Amino acid sequence: MTKRKHPGRSSGPVRPEYLSSSEGHRPPRSPARPAAGKRPEAHKTADNRAEGGKWVDGRYLKAAAPGPKAKGPGAGKRTDRRPEPGHYPKARPEAGKSSARPETGKYFPRPESAKSSKARPENRREPSHEPLVEHPRAPEKAGKGGGKPARGNWLYGLHAVKAALDNPRRKVLRLLATDEAIAAIAGNRSSVKEMYPQIAVEPATRELISQLLPPHAVHQGAALLADPLGDVALEDVLDEVDDQQNAVVLVLDQVTDPQNVGAILRSAAAFNVAAVVVPDRHSPPETAALAKAASGAIEIVPLVRVVNLARALEQLKQAGFWTAGLAGEATQTLAAANLSGKIALVLGAEGEGLRRLTREHCDILVKLPISPRMESLNVSAAAAVALYELARKA
Repeated sequence: MTKRKHPGRSSGPVRPEYLSSSEGHRPPRSPARPAAGKRPEAHKTADNRAEGGKWVDGRYLKAAAPGPKAKGPGAGKRTDRRPEPGHYPKARPEAGKSSARPETGKYFPRPESAKSSKARPENRREPSHEPLVEHPRAPEKAGKGGGKPARGNWLYGLHAVKAALDNPRRKVLRLLATDEAIAAIAGNRSSVKEMYPQIAVEPATRELISQLLPPHAVHQGAALLADPLGDVALEDVLDEVDDQQNAVVLVLDQVTDPQNVGAILRSAAAFNVAAVVVPDRHSPPETAALAKAASGAIEIVPLVRVVNLARALEQLKQAGFWTAGLAGEATQTLAAANLSGKIALVLGAEGEGLRRLTREHCDILVKLPISPRMESLNVSAAAAVALYELARKA
């Protein structure tokens, strides 16, 4: 059926009547127009439509280029649509971790890239060079200049070596000496063998001895390797002086300089001191520097190490000793105190002096009469002056 022409108007194309939708016919759908002010995209324009494409949900999909058919499990699948929901995680998992979707409970590990796979130890390439061959070490020579490091401590200096050789409690391991040092110790080499038959003297030069000792050590051509002396208990010292009327014991409160301790031992040996008591933790060990400063006195005067200095002072009091602490702020001098009998003279550390707990365990505090132009004396010098004063009063 066609429409009738309007009278008085020019004839034009006759538009056929549309059939009803009940008959299954619909008008052709026009492409969507872009929004106002926006240029239509090229792939949506009618001129750029690829032949064989079609519209799907408002988008024009181009037809795939003709080519050989793909084979395999993924053949025939479309690659122009987004992944279906539920098959991939919404957020990208962190490096080295896996993500799980609550609705599916599946874990999706991060795929390893080519760079990360190369960094794994199992995927590293083997070195192209040949492996290194470890050559066996030559056996060490025994005797001089070879073998395992010797045990014990080195003592050097003519007086320190001579006193160690004369001390029956000292176990000597090696003795190196020049001809001049042997002559100073015993007169000649045969005399050394007669005086110390159990010790073999190794002739050496000064240069060889210097290589075995600390730098700038004044060894005078003699060095002796020996084990440290055994520990001496305070009870043993008190037993030796139990029957004596007069006895002096020096107590050092955290004197850490080995030169000062060695000099104090030398003064103690000169004034016949029974022992020098030091704390075990804050005092220097028996080293070559201490023995050199003591000039052989470490072989004569026992060096007693105690765990608790305050407890040692109480032990001395019970044995009949007067404990006198040397302090610069004391009100009376050592001479005015007129001490006699058994005396334990307590000296403080360099600079700090006596500690509070040590002061409290002293029976009396005394000082040395020095000029006000000088604040204090070195601890080794103060020990020598105080020992002289006690020896003069005895």
